[in-house]
Amino acid sequence: MDAIETLIPDDTGAAPALEPLAMVALDAGRMLMEAGANATSVDEIVAKFARGLGAERVDLRIGYASLAITIGIGANGITRMREVGHLAVNQRLDQELWHLAARVSRHKLTVEQTRAELTRLATQTPRHSTWVMAVAVGLACAAFGRLLKVDWAGTGPVFLAACLGQWVRRELLTRHVNVFICATVVSFLSSLLGGIGAHWAGSATITTAMIASILLLVPGVPSVNAQSDILDGHPTLGSARAVTVAVILIFVAAGLWLGQVLFAKIF
Repeated sequence: MDAIETLIPDDTGAAPALEPLAMVALDAGRMLMEAGANATSVDEIVAKFARGLGAERVDLRIGYASLAITIGIGANGITRMREVGHLAVNQRLDQELWHLAARVSRHKLTVEQTRAELTRLATQTPRHSTWVMAVAVGLACAAFGRLLKVDWAGTGPVFLAACLGQWVRRELLTRHVNVFICATVVSFLSSLLGGIGAHWAGSATITTAMIASILLLVPGVPSVNAQSDILDGHPTLGSARAVTVAVILIFVAAGLWLGQVLFAKIF
C-alpha cells in the first residue's frame, strides 16, 4: 500500500463535530501563548486538548500572531486559524492551563465542559494588584541597581522610579497603547525620575541609577523564548520574537537617551 494511503483511514460514515473541538484546542493554545509559553509548550498543550477531546490526528502551525490547526477523526478533517493577541507573561494562568490539559487528556471533560473551563480560567484566574506588582518591580530594580554598584543614596530613587514606571506601564497597556510607544514613555519617565531622585539624594552613581530604573522593561521571557524556539526547530517564530525583542530594546534605549538629555539640561 502506498505510504500516503496509510494516512487516510476508512470512512465509517460518521460525521463528528470537528469545529468546536478545533476551536477549543486553538483557544487553549492561544491562551498559553499569550501567557508567555514557548512554541514547544504550545504544541504539546494543543495536542493534549485535541486528542483528549477525541481527535486522532493533530497538526499545528505556530506563528507569532496566529495559530492554525488541522485535526482529523476518521476520514473527516478540518483546518481552522485563530489570532493571537499581545504576548505577555502570566505564570499562574500557564500552570492552570497545564492542569486543565491533564484532565482533558484523561478524557474527563467534554468539549463544552472544556470550553467552560477555559472561559473560567480567562476571567477568574487571580491576578496581582497593580500596586503589588509595582512594589515587586521596584524592589527588583533596586536590587539589580545594587548589583550594578548603585550606591545606597541612589537605591531609594531607583525603587520609587521603577514603581511608578511599572504603574504607568500597566495603565498604558490596559488602555491598549502600542507596546513600543509604551516602552519609550516608561523608559523616559523612569530614567528621568531615577536620575533626578538620585541627584537630590546626593548619589555619586546617577547614570547607573537611571539605567537601573528601566530594567523592568528588559524583555527577559520573550528573549528566552526566542532562543528556545529557534533551538527547538521553530526558527520563524523564534526569529519574529527576536526581532520584536530587538525593537523593544531600541525604543527603551531611545527613552533612556531622552531622559538623559533632559536631565543634563535641567542640571
